[in-house]
Amino acid sequence: MTTQDKARALMMQHYHQIKNRQQSMLERVVEEIGLPKEIADYWQPIQGKISPSVRISCDRSYASMS
Repeated sequence: MTTQDKARALMMQHYHQIKNRQQSMLERVVEEIGLPKEIADYWQPIQGKISPSVRISCDRSYASMS
């Protein structure tokens, strides 16, 4: 794998991790509130980009567990 391919693979993996975190959070909230489960299937990136607010709230944390 070239360096460019590795960078692209890491970027795609990060994108999917953020998407999965957002979906998990939406599913939990929908279940907690008691809304229909179809609402949790919401995922609408604009032109394939994750909005900055979602990236901040769903991105990995730099805090470590002790």
